[in-house]
Amino acid sequence: MSLSREHAADLSPDTVVVAAGRPERSHDQPVNPPIVLSSTYFGTGALSDGDRGYGRYANPTWDPFEEALAQLEGAELPGLLYASGLAAVSSALSLVPAGGVLVMPTHSYAGSLVMATELAAKGILELRTVDIADTDAVKAQLAPADGKPASMLWIESPTNPMLGIADVRALAAAAHAAGAIVVTDNTFSTPLVQQPLTLGSDVVLHSVTKYLAGHSDVVLGALVTSNAGLRAELLHHRIIHGGIAGPFEAWLALRGLRTLALRIERSQASAATLAERLSTHPRVESIRFPGLRDDPGHERAKSQMKGFGSILCIQLAGDGTRSGADAADELVRALRLWIPATSLGGVESLIERRRRHTAEPLSVPDNLVRMSVGIENVEDLWADLEQALKSLDR
Repeated sequence: MSLSREHAADLSPDTVVVAAGRPERSHDQPVNPPIVLSSTYFGTGALSDGDRGYGRYANPTWDPFEEALAQLEGAELPGLLYASGLAAVSSALSLVPAGGVLVMPTHSYAGSLVMATELAAKGILELRTVDIADTDAVKAQLAPADGKPASMLWIESPTNPMLGIADVRALAAAAHAAGAIVVTDNTFSTPLVQQPLTLGSDVVLHSVTKYLAGHSDVVLGALVTSNAGLRAELLHHRIIHGGIAGPFEAWLALRGLRTLALRIERSQASAATLAERLSTHPRVESIRFPGLRDDPGHERAKSQMKGFGSILCIQLAGDGTRSGADAADELVRALRLWIPATSLGGVESLIERRRRHTAEPLSVPDNLVRMSVGIENVEDLWADLEQALKSLDR
């Protein structure tokens, strides 16, 4: 690749998203990497490390994205691209040894929780869930006085959908002291807002589907680590379990990554404006957004993040005629610009009541609405919210 990690370290991340993963500069070569559609590669003799060999092992179209993500996360090794975020979750969870203990946030991506719960039900691992924002409680689960120490600590920060903020640095240190690997899901923050490897995490996970690709048109996942041993295990899992990315999806993700800085800048600013306005609206029972000064995670987020993200959650107040959950459903139906849909991190603003999903933990309030702020004009987004909230008074 034309941009070395050494050079990337001297550049702003806003520049790296544009410059990383470009082909080498030589006469008449393309500025953008091409899509390579091949299931196999020429070769004779025994395969050695680094040989492509077969399409399940590697594809040249993956390389630019994997290198760009590594540079953004400050990793010393290329990332690993997967067919989906859950394929990446599966690969990361494979690092837990048989019978090992996994400590995971009570509130985290539902797919991760479901997968971990199913593995625990089969006796493959022991699952301990905990409020990841409660540092002392997490430490107690990592090294309990009357139980096995943890093999892996799974961190989400901010959490999905409650937006709890973990003290990543303190928890990573405690996990390592207990002998545990630390995996951090950085999907909500992106490497432009938070770099978990620099805070002590061993592996960083992304649902590339969300902010990194950014246009709600691909399903991909990724893992990044600077630990050569862990990367070798993850790569082996990807090859043997076949959770590989399609070349066209990888190419689309790299194209989407180019505008990440602009999209994050716009959506974060809009989210902050909307959060301030919603925080005083009489129909809003409560709000979570780490950018608000009175949010429980505000100070911690300031200390380890370069922004506050563009996800916010509100709980709708009920009244004499409807419950808060009914009010939340009515709000979503009344919106004309915001799109009722499951996902986040795209250019469009999405909204949904999270407990409509049967896999969502029961500890998530049934009147909670998660909002992913896109890049539309913030006044248009507010006008739509305002009219929908007003409609609840009819």
